[in-house]
Amino acid sequence: MTGSSLRLTRAQILAFRRKVGALDERLPRGRRSLRLAAWAGLQDSMPRAALLSIHARVEGTEPSTWEDSSLVQIWGPRHHAYVVPARDLAVFSLGRLPDEGGALRVAEDLAARVRGLLGGARMAFGKAGRALGEHNANRLRYAAPTGTILIRWDGARQPTIWTVPRPEVDPRDARLELARRYLHVFGPTSAGGFAQWAGIGPRGGVAAFDGLRRSLTPVRTPVGDSWILSSDEPTFRAAAGPAASARLLPSGHTYFLLQGGDRELLVPDASRRRALWTPRVWPGGVLADGEIVGTWRRSVGTVTIQTWRRLSRAARDAVDAEAASLPLRDIRAGRVVVRWDD
Repeated sequence: MTGSSLRLTRAQILAFRRKVGALDERLPRGRRSLRLAAWAGLQDSMPRAALLSIHARVEGTEPSTWEDSSLVQIWGPRHHAYVVPARDLAVFSLGRLPDEGGALRVAEDLAARVRGLLGGARMAFGKAGRALGEHNANRLRYAAPTGTILIRWDGARQPTIWTVPRPEVDPRDARLELARRYLHVFGPTSAGGFAQWAGIGPRGGVAAFDGLRRSLTPVRTPVGDSWILSSDEPTFRAAAGPAASARLLPSGHTYFLLQGGDRELLVPDASRRRALWTPRVWPGGVLADGEIVGTWRRSVGTVTIQTWRRLSRAARDAVDAEAASLPLRDIRAGRVVVRWDD
């Protein structure tokens, strides 16, 4: 990095991330929008978090939208459950395949054994693990980076797994595309941040950024030096449009799926950071007029909002409307109860 690096303000960075995440203005209903909404994958470790992430970004989201045939569910970055575009399976699987050594052998061996066990059948992953002699069925997740295992998890029972043909994509190309997507959605960022998010070794993150070096621009941010995609620079420089009045972002949403200094950038107050990024299961984040202003949790038909400051009546009404529109089977407009814990 040099003194001539592009300098970006907090406002520019957050406006960029909201824009590329379609959080200021929802995308029109359709498969193209679903792919854009899932450009960096949709974490689904909390039941139906992926659906709620789609709802925050795409008009007309319904309870079954996450099951659209253009989407698939896998064990993605850091072996979490993810919903990703079916056409991008290679990016989110082979892009994380270990480069060499024991980890690669484990992934390939497990994938071959699962394929031999299942053939064309589907099976609960716990049952599959027992059949393969794996005392901890979670170990099967290490086969996911081969791109040959899909899952179906509805949050209530064990995931069901089955196998598919391996994508005909060079893992290195998949890794570079995964890094591009990370840079586009989470930028400005670093090779270390990419490696941590993707669940790959630090050297793999550095190698990916080195492979993209000609398409990257160095920047300086309030929390340190980083990189952006050069193609994203005009969007960073553009005047920000109006922010949405309210969005309810689920646990694991990309807007706050952050580490280190990026958390400080998003939520400057340390006590509020501790409320959003808890040691155990994260709550959702309440986004109002472009700022995270509190957290939310849901229990069946009750949505509890905990704000960090008093909101205007207009902002509270907007949050109420968002809660009422949540596309969950056990919540219907008019039945949701919003409890304000402020």
